[in-house]
Formats: sequence, C-alpha cells, structure tokens
Amino acid sequence: MVAMRVATFAQSNRMIADAMRVESVMANKQIQESSGVVSTDFGGYGSDAQHVVNLQVSVTRAQSYIDAATLADSKVQVMYSAVGSVTDILTQLRSQLSAASTGSSTEVNSVIGSAQQMLEQMGSLMNTQYDGQYVFAGGKTETAPVDLTSFSSGTGSTTIADASYYSGDSEIASVRVAADETVSYGVTADNSAFEEVMRVLKFVANSTTLSSADITSALDLASTALDDTAAVQAKLSSAASAIETASARQTDYKSYAETLSNDLTSVDVAAITAQLSTYQTQLTASYSALGKILSLNLASYLK
Repeated sequence: MVAMRVATFAQSNRMIADAMRVESVMANKQIQESSGVVSTDFGGYGSDAQHVVNLQVSVTRAQSYIDAATLADSKVQVMYSAVGSVTDILTQLRSQLSAASTGSSTEVNSVIGSAQQMLEQMGSLMNTQYDGQYVFAGGKTETAPVDLTSFSSGTGSTTIADASYYSGDSEIASVRVAADETVSYGVTADNSAFEEVMRVLKFVANSTTLSSADITSALDLASTALDDTAAVQAKLSSAASAIETASARQTDYKSYAETLSNDLTSVDVAAITAQLSTYQTQLTASYSALGKILSLNLASYLK
C-alpha cells in the first residue's frame, strides 16, 4: 500500500525555504570569513558603495601625492648635497687666494692649478643626475646642462656675467603635493650663484699669473658667490621641508581614509566564525525536524 502523507505540505515547504535561506546566508558568511571583507564587489555594500568608492579614490590620490613628493624630495637632497660641494670648492678657493695674496709665486701657481681642477669639478656637479635626469637642467632633464668646452678658454671677467656654459632652459621644477598645493624646488645651473662660481674659477684657472688687484677682485667675487650659494642651499632646505610636511599630511590623510574604508568594508572574522557555528546548529536542527515531518505517513500516524 502506498504510504499517505499527513497534510504537512505547507509546513514542510516553509521549512525547506527557511533552510535554503539559512544556507544562502551561511554561504555569504563563509565568503566574508575567508576574504575578511563584507563583499567582493561594490554591489554588496548597498548604500555604502559610493562612500567606499570615494574613500578608495582618496587613498589612491593621496598615495600619488606621496610618491611624487618622495621623488621630488630625493631630487632636492641630491641638489642640496651638490650645492654643499660647491660651497666646499669656494671655501678652498678663498683659502688659496688668501695665501696667494702674499705675492708668493708658488701660492699663485698653486691656486691657478687648483682652480683648473675646481672648474672641472663644478662642471661635473652642475651635471649631477638623479633617476636618469639632470637635476640642474631646468626642463631639459635629458641633456647635460653644462659644457665647458668653449667656456674654459680665456679668463673672462670678474665683473661681467657669463653663463655661456649653460644649455638648459629656465623652467623651475615643481611638484604637486596636494590638490591645491604645489612646491617649487628647482634650481638651474645658470643660477646667478653658480654663474659667479664659474666666472671666478674661469678667471683664476685661465690666468698665467695673478696680480694683487686680480686676487682682490677674485676674492670679492668668491665671497659674493659663497653668500649666494648659501642662499641657494637655504632655499633648497626650505623646499625640502615644505615637501616633507605636505607628504606627512598626505600620509596622515591616507591612513584616516583607509581606516574609514576598512570600517565599511572589513568584517570581524571571529564574530563571523561564531555566527557560522550558530547557523550550522540552526540548519542541522531544521533539517532534522524536516526529516521527521517528511517521514510521516498515514500508517504511522494511525499507530
């Protein structure tokens, strides 16, 4: 005889639907447990989706500012170091010029020989590169800005500016460190301070001898160049400080935006694991009850 079901269709159908709903919830919780986030796509965030997108865009933009600032700061540090070497050259030149002011031919010849070497060192310093770019070339960063080939001939003058050694342009490098903030940090090799250094070195290096008046004139120009070079260093230091401060602000903002984003997207894995255990217990109980209901038939009911 075919077993007859007791009228349990509606109840069993509802229990199956509830069980399937719990299974769906569990599947979603299992994904959250393994991924650590609320959803693997923006659709799962509901009304928070736009906030999540905006925060992620903010984090990406802040990182781009940080990266740009880091690169610019590295360039500034390289430039600052090069200018420091220029200061050392000037200090040495002044010391030797002072020694030559006694009229000693040995000292005069010594400072002339040293100036020739210093001029070559200056050319090398002005052609300093970082990350494959010439840092003192303005916007023409792929071309060495200083060529001493023709500049090195003749003594020139201690009073007339001569930047004929320079082949760069007048563009001053800058970096955007925020949506509304740009820091200028560039210095070109034809800067008046560097031109003064090149001029006095050329004068001394190409002289056959130096009179007392020549030495005095060279000393005066070297002193002016030293002061102006110190001003360039101070400017670079100020730019580095501004860049680093702006980068620190962007780092703080990025951290804040990431925290807000994580609050919206992350889940408490431990809490999810506990919920899954509860759902598993609930599902087991549901299927157990459903099994008993579906096993009922008229014969067992009449016993």
